[in-house]
Amino acid sequence: MATDCPENLSQPEALVLEEVTCPLGCPLGDDLLLVGGDRIHRLPGEFRLLRCRSCGLGRTSPRPTPAAMTAYYPQEYGPHLSTRVNPRPTAPPRWWKTLGKRLLAFNTERLPELAPGRLLEIGCASGGFLQRQQEFGWQVAGIEFSPLAVQNARQAGLDVHCSTLEEAPPPAEPFDLVVGWMVLEHLHDPVEGLRRLHAWTRPGGWLVLSLPHVTPAHFHLFGACWYGLQLPTHLFHFTPATLRALLSREGWRVEKVFHHRLLSCLLGSLGHRLAAAGRQGAITRWLEGFPDRATRLHLLFYPLAWLLAACGQTGRMTVWARRSDA
Repeated sequence: MATDCPENLSQPEALVLEEVTCPLGCPLGDDLLLVGGDRIHRLPGEFRLLRCRSCGLGRTSPRPTPAAMTAYYPQEYGPHLSTRVNPRPTAPPRWWKTLGKRLLAFNTERLPELAPGRLLEIGCASGGFLQRQQEFGWQVAGIEFSPLAVQNARQAGLDVHCSTLEEAPPPAEPFDLVVGWMVLEHLHDPVEGLRRLHAWTRPGGWLVLSLPHVTPAHFHLFGACWYGLQLPTHLFHFTPATLRALLSREGWRVEKVFHHRLLSCLLGSLGHRLAAAGRQGAITRWLEGFPDRATRLHLLFYPLAWLLAACGQTGRMTVWARRSDA
């Protein structure tokens, strides 16, 4: 068990926790990897990271119940703020910008080349991605559990349902493409979620997910300070192998895996490490906040990020999967 980055954490009085077993139905038996708390908003609570001995899937247990989890998504939650809709239409990209994006692909929102159709985004936050895809000709819809983020999206004229994926009603027509950017790890029941998405997608339809993945090097270096951990909002902790097994079980065939060409996880982890060591300065704050910034410094770090991504060591990935009906 990792013992670095110790903290004196206490459970808030109103926090209701639940113990959970492996969602794949494996025999009981886990390894305790570490105990940690919320490093993003510094909210109280202490949570365990367990790894199933049978399949290797990591999970947070005990964890807040769905009702209690809302406390860990405050109004200043980064994705809800960074995905606000641009009030003005996006100008068509110039040719050199299009070429630059192809040459310097970060792989964060990489999509298959598909003709526009019906698109669903789960965890769409304030709707920025939906707006961009709507301008490209897609008929878009979203699901988001934050009332404030849903309000922002609806004010921009977007069709967004306010609930969790597990509680959302089925669509009137199937979707051609479903996307979820850094969402699967937040679901209380990813198995049921993937089943629902399979039923809501047309035969041969696409599922595109981005999510953190546990890299041994990052975990060894940072332990409870690893940025991708994000306890307790990250309820499941995947590797490419465990994600592939889960998708296959629920009717999805993995087509491609892209590792993100960004150093966000690495630099954020370094910031957490410095903060845990008591170095609360400007550099520490900058490093901890780096993953939420859309900064040109990503270009400066691109050569190193490209090399680490080629080795699968950036800590984040995007996966393309197709609905399998065999």
